[in-house]
Amino acid sequence: MHIVVNGEPREVNTALTVADLLAGLALGPGKRAVECNGRMIPGSQYPEYRLGEGDVIEIIQAVGGG
Repeated sequence: MHIVVNGEPREVNTALTVADLLAGLALGPGKRAVECNGRMIPGSQYPEYRLGEGDVIEIIQAVGGG
């Protein structure tokens, strides 16, 4: 299945959830927001929200600093 993550085309497993995608990207700890096709996905839905062919995902991760 083809999706786009932060502007980068990717080929992924067809049974992928948002939680699976995040785990596979190994982003490390931190707060993040995920948008799929222009819709914000609540963190509570990451384990159940299944990605589909052609989905466009944007992931934003908060970075602390001083």
